[in-house]
Amino acid sequence: MQKPRLMTPGPASVPEEVLLELARPVIHHRSAEAKQVITEVAGGLKEVFQTENDVLILTSSGTGAMEAAAVNAVPPGEKAIILNAGHFAARWGEICKAFGIIPILVDTEWGKPVDPAQVEEALKQHPDAKCVMATLSETSTGTGHPIEAIGKIVAKTPALFIVDGISGVGAMECRTDAWGIDILCAGSQKAFMLPPGLAFVSVSAKGWAQIDSFDSKSYYFNLKAARKKMKEFDTPYTPAHTLILALRTSLRMIKAEGLENVWERHRRMSAACQAGVRALGLELFSSAPAEGLTAFVIPDGLKDGDIRGGLTKRFGVTTVGGQGKIKGKIVRIGHMGYTDEIDVVGALAALEMVLHDLGVKFNPGAAVSAAQQVLLGQKA
Repeated sequence: MQKPRLMTPGPASVPEEVLLELARPVIHHRSAEAKQVITEVAGGLKEVFQTENDVLILTSSGTGAMEAAAVNAVPPGEKAIILNAGHFAARWGEICKAFGIIPILVDTEWGKPVDPAQVEEALKQHPDAKCVMATLSETSTGTGHPIEAIGKIVAKTPALFIVDGISGVGAMECRTDAWGIDILCAGSQKAFMLPPGLAFVSVSAKGWAQIDSFDSKSYYFNLKAARKKMKEFDTPYTPAHTLILALRTSLRMIKAEGLENVWERHRRMSAACQAGVRALGLELFSSAPAEGLTAFVIPDGLKDGDIRGGLTKRFGVTTVGGQGKIKGKIVRIGHMGYTDEIDVVGALAALEMVLHDLGVKFNPGAAVSAAQQVLLGQKA
């Protein structure tokens, strides 16, 4: 018998308590009970987002939230500055093109954080840009970006600051209102500890002013319609209400732990995983690692499938490889949401044994020891 261990940066593991909620009999989505659940989760989402504004609930993947942000906030023919630093950052540009929005790409080397000075220069060159679109945690490279610093720059301009926080919200510090984020997108299958199927969008007063200034071509992802129904703690169309019931449980778990403690747990796990990877002589892909995953470069002579296939076949550990231009060049270990220090230490132990079998030279126990030293030191 082999126990499956999901160590991917989405979908992430789902707690038993949340799974049990999904096993309950289905209720009607317009019932008083369903509205009461939305009432509760609305408050919990605002806490996780660190915002005083409503957080709208969409039935979609996180990409649906990104599309909603773009099509509702930027009229066709207008400019959007894209901080292009990875596979998912590039998705902002693809969405814009699909809706006739002009993408202005500010390119950053994959694995490097965006330089706020580049953002400031782009806004000077394009003062008519309607928004800056950024990424909190670039899942494809394992990189965290300086959203707080960028937010201060964008806030001085008429442009909106729109952020993809899909793999970052709940896994690393993100303060929507304090950091000047006008529209923040998130998804259920990451640090919210749910299966895929829900997306979340918060909008600032500045954001609503721009959204209200024109008629969006959106229908299903119309944020004005979502705002109107949220005043009644409802949704304009049939929601994935069984997932919203489960979301209530996951938000209660986050509240019980405390959001600051959740962030700190992710910091510890991230630091431990990075230390373990480096102790094996492996190179981290990112110079500014995000806190929900760790990406390392595949050693010369080995293939993506050698490592990830060995982890799955021998230990039931599922990880993911690279995407886009770095496909086959990196391995990504997820440690977000329903994951703790022992999960990370166990994954590193499995990685050690797989690499040993593949002929990689290191001192046995090096990764586990390095991770434990970080965990013990940070707890001391």
